[in-house]
Amino acid sequence: MPATFFFRAVASDGKIRTGSLSGNDEKGIARELRKQGLTPVYVGATPKTASSLEIKLPSFGGRRRSDVLFFTQELSTLLNAGVPLDRALSITAELTDRAQFRFIVLDVLRVLKGGRTLADSLASHGEYFSDLYINMVRAGEASGALAVIFSRLAEFERSRDELRNFIVSAMIYPALLATVAAASVFILLSFVVPRFAVIFADGHMKMPAPTRIMLEVSDLVKSYGWFVLGGLAVVAILWRVYTRTAAGRLWWDGARLKVPLLGVALLKAETARFARAMATLLENSVPLVQSIAIGAATLNNRMIANSLVGVANGVKRGEGIAGPTRKAGVFPPLAAHLLTVGEETGRLDQMFARMAEIYENETRAAIRRFTSIFEPVVILVMGIVVGGLVLSMLLAITSINDVAV
Repeated sequence: MPATFFFRAVASDGKIRTGSLSGNDEKGIARELRKQGLTPVYVGATPKTASSLEIKLPSFGGRRRSDVLFFTQELSTLLNAGVPLDRALSITAELTDRAQFRFIVLDVLRVLKGGRTLADSLASHGEYFSDLYINMVRAGEASGALAVIFSRLAEFERSRDELRNFIVSAMIYPALLATVAAASVFILLSFVVPRFAVIFADGHMKMPAPTRIMLEVSDLVKSYGWFVLGGLAVVAILWRVYTRTAAGRLWWDGARLKVPLLGVALLKAETARFARAMATLLENSVPLVQSIAIGAATLNNRMIANSLVGVANGVKRGEGIAGPTRKAGVFPPLAAHLLTVGEETGRLDQMFARMAEIYENETRAAIRRFTSIFEPVVILVMGIVVGGLVLSMLLAITSINDVAV
């Protein structure tokens, strides 16, 4: 039996239409709306108010990146199959699982149908689509090779996502191990050792020095531990606020690069990210100076990004890109040599692509080296601390037995 469904849809003039239709299911209603020239935004058994449809951006960038990757891959597949752009966007919206991103795609389609370019339509949602992405699409529209552009963008997003996921997954275990180690020591000193200290409560028994030190540390942790944790939380908040300022972010980004082993991995990851962006842009005839500015915007490290201003100025003065990159001194030495070869052979785009492959592999190797050293160090430190606590307890028990004898 047909039921009543409420809908909100976008008309060809860009205005929102609301109402209700009778049908068997939501898909049938959506098909009927499209026959009427409307782009459905919401179809459901209960009415949806305009305020409840406001976009709430996700708290974590990971979901947003996965949405953009899905969007890029689907459009690449559809456009290369000869599907018209507006139809490809409509299909992508239907295939999108998350309602928030479906609204984004439908809004892009609405702006496109209003006579704007696809690049301008995507630019209206800059929180999802980066400058690199928008400029690539703009270059594709100008050259009439939009399908090729989306294929390259899909490869770019996929490579960047794979490298990011590798770094995150590789760092999860060391971080978890360090957290568990700190929590274990805190619990031992706060709850286990105080119970053991009852044995010496009368104060007449002579304690071994390690046991006395352990009990004093336990008293400190028990008395002031929560204050210390609260202080650390306040420090963490203040640190977060400071590193969000321009000066704080710049200092922290520079300091991270100086951390043994980890700094090398971060530098190589940023080099790979910049090289991948440059290769993608130059392959599609984006001007070199503009490509450098867009590539710098993709970097997470502001210190490296700021140094690229000097590289761009060197290119404007006709010095090429290899010389200013070597002079900036932020990227590994091999990068400048590769760019020199790229300039000499006239294949700078291919050399950037090769550089991206090299440093993506080196980033993985550097992360593996860091974790292979960090994990044993944490285990060793935890073993020494816990072993020291156990040894102190055993010495105390031994001393009790000696007194009893």
